[in-house]
Amino acid sequence: ALRPLYDASAHRYTGPALAPVLSDDWSGRIVSSHGPDIARDLARRFGGGRPALYPCAAESQIEAVERMCGQGIEEAAQRAGAADVPQAERAAALDTLLGTLGVLERGLGSHEYLISDQITAADVELWVALVQLDTVHRHHLDAAAVHRVADHPALWAYARRLAAHPAFGAHLDLDAIARRHHARCQGLEAAGAAVQILDWKTHTAEATAVRPQVERP
Repeated sequence: ALRPLYDASAHRYTGPALAPVLSDDWSGRIVSSHGPDIARDLARRFGGGRPALYPCAAESQIEAVERMCGQGIEEAAQRAGAADVPQAERAAALDTLLGTLGVLERGLGSHEYLISDQITAADVELWVALVQLDTVHRHHLDAAAVHRVADHPALWAYARRLAAHPAFGAHLDLDAIARRHHARCQGLEAAGAAVQILDWKTHTAEATAVRPQVERP
C-alpha cells in the first residue's frame, strides 16, 4: 500500500516501504517518514479529546527518551549483534545498550509510566524500542547478552503492562514484524534467538480481548 508513495517520492527507489508515513494526497508524495515528528503533528493538530501525549513542560524529557531509544537501544542493539563489526565494538555497543536499559530501569522504579502518571509519547517510543529489541535485535545477540538484557525486571514488567493495554497490544502485528525482519535482515542468527524475553502473543491477546467494540448501525 505504501510502495506507490515511495516510488513517487524517490526516483527508482529500491528500499523498503516502511510505516509510518505522512503523505500529501495532492502530489502522492511522502512529506515525512520520521515517526516522532509525525506523532507530534497528529497530537498537536488533531489531539482534541484524546490523551495528551506531549503534556506541558515534558517536551525535553520526551526528547531525551527519544534519543535514548534511538541511540542507546536501537542503534546500540544493531551494532551489538552485527556480524561485520569488530568484537571490541560489539562489546562496547552491548555496554551502551545495557547502560541505557539500566538508566530506564532506575527511572521507572515502581512507577506505572515513564515520565508522568499517564501515558505520554515517551511511553510510545520506549515500548516500540522494547518490542523491537525482543522481536528483532535479540535474534543477533548471544544467549548471555539476552539474559543480561532481560535482567531489568521493572522495565520488562512495564512492557508487559503496555502490551496488555488496548492502545498498544491490540495493534501489534508480530507476523508483520517477523516478515519484515526476514525480508530485510542480512545478519547472522545467534543463540539469543532461542531466549524469548516476553510472550508477546499472550499479552497482546489480552489487549485484543478488552479492546472496545464499536457499535455499528
